[in-house]
Amino acid sequence: MPNFAIVDSHVHLYDIGRFSYGWLDGAPKLKRTSLLEDFDRARGPVEVDKIVFAEVAVDPGLHLEEAAFIQGLADKDARLAGMVAHAPLEKGKTVEADLVALKKHRILRGIRRLIETERDPSFCIQPDFIEAVKLLPKHGLTFDICVKHWALTYGLELARRCPEVTFILDHIGKPDIRHGLQEPWRSQIREIAALGNVVCKISGVITEAGHARWNKEDIKPYIGHVIETFGFDRVMYGSDWTVSNLTHPYPAFVELLDEMLEGTSKADKRKLYRDTASRIYRLDT
Repeated sequence: MPNFAIVDSHVHLYDIGRFSYGWLDGAPKLKRTSLLEDFDRARGPVEVDKIVFAEVAVDPGLHLEEAAFIQGLADKDARLAGMVAHAPLEKGKTVEADLVALKKHRILRGIRRLIETERDPSFCIQPDFIEAVKLLPKHGLTFDICVKHWALTYGLELARRCPEVTFILDHIGKPDIRHGLQEPWRSQIREIAALGNVVCKISGVITEAGHARWNKEDIKPYIGHVIETFGFDRVMYGSDWTVSNLTHPYPAFVELLDEMLEGTSKADKRKLYRDTASRIYRLDT
């Protein structure tokens, strides 16, 4: 385990008694209220002193209420230092009203509008979506790109068209580790890493390797490729808890990363485990 407290840049918190999350019907193992006390039980010996909440695909129309709920949790626990909230960016420039409402919450740092769940992922490069994304720097907000590997080309194009926006690629672009697929994911990772406005979350990786069975040695080359292409200044650790519960206990991913980072300088380890997330999500402000 790291010998310093880390930042978890991707944690899902939700209360099924308060809000509706339709997607949980297809994930019964996750369908229970999961809050910070549950996170603390799950993390075990891993010391986490800052957390970034990532929106949880609450049912349509509830995103402003979800953000207010998360801010309420943060008011009681200073570790919850950042929030990546949902906003319906497909609304184009009219989404600015949502952004203004969300900005009332002091921990708001970024926006995520899921792309991976869309039948046609090209919706994220349509004029209205692009127009909305380009509003984010005005409000000091980043954008989390969440796509499956087969739609990474659209995330890449989105980042190209909005060079003034800071993007975070979630879950290393969700490669098909389960089937050992390397291309075009590897090439597209090189392309998106070449853009100076994108950083990458090393998160949600084991779940792409298969739920019933997974092997560390199958996973390591994918993480290694991301670190090599982005460099330690542009990668950050994220657990993807609670979704991670589908495949592994919380400490298992940290143990895997520790194996890969053996011999790495403490400075680079700190970049991955805390410094990049703190900088990109402005967690020290």
